[in-house]
Amino acid sequence: MLAMLFATYIIRGKWVYADVPAELKPDVDKILRAEGREDLIGA
Repeated sequence: MLAMLFATYIIRGKWVYADVPAELKPDVDKILRAEGREDLIGA
């Protein structure tokens, strides 16, 4: 659930990928890829 929150805020431009805690990054990566926003991973 937290991963979805982070991914949503990253997509909306409110947060950046660097704000994501390390333990959530794999799940956030999956969500961003599923949404076609690989460009935001690592940004």
